Amino acid sequence: MYLFLAFLLVPILEIALFIQVGGLIGLWPTLAIVVLTAVLGTTLVRTQGRMALGQLQQSFATLDDPTEPLAHGAMILLSGALLLTPGFFTDAVGFALLIPGVRIAVFRYLKTKVTVTQFQMGPGAGFQQPRGPHDQGDVIDGEFTEVRPRRDPSKPSKWVEGPHQH
Repeated sequence: MYLFLAFLLVPILEIALFIQVGGLIGLWPTLAIVVLTAVLGTTLVRTQGRMALGQLQQSFATLDDPTEPLAHGAMILLSGALLLTPGFFTDAVGFALLIPGVRIAVFRYLKTKVTVTQFQMGPGAGFQQPRGPHDQGDVIDGEFTEVRPRRDPSKPSKWVEGPHQH
């Protein structure tokens, strides 16, 4: 229901703002502002997106929880989509999401609304069985490949034979 209201009300709000701003400053300055915010927003999204990607890579490298860098990256991506959408309201929300303090506040709010029941990192993390309350042993997860010899095991390898006589 909320998504339906957003798709209904946001375009109405944008049209109302275009009419108001266009009436105050004229058609061409209004269109210039829309194009300028798209160009400026694209530049800001690109630079902040690179920083967010660097923070995400660092959290993976240090095996830290990547939730916050992922959330920042998602908000920066959303701000880019909003800034490319023509309109003053979407531009305002898009530019607000480019401010790190706003993203932190949104992340903290969303963190109170979302409950994470399990988090695992590493290969095969989604395939591990949950541990019981009495499981005391350490589990080392790994992969192996059985290597079969290509030679006849009854004959010695060439490594142990002496030098060849020619």
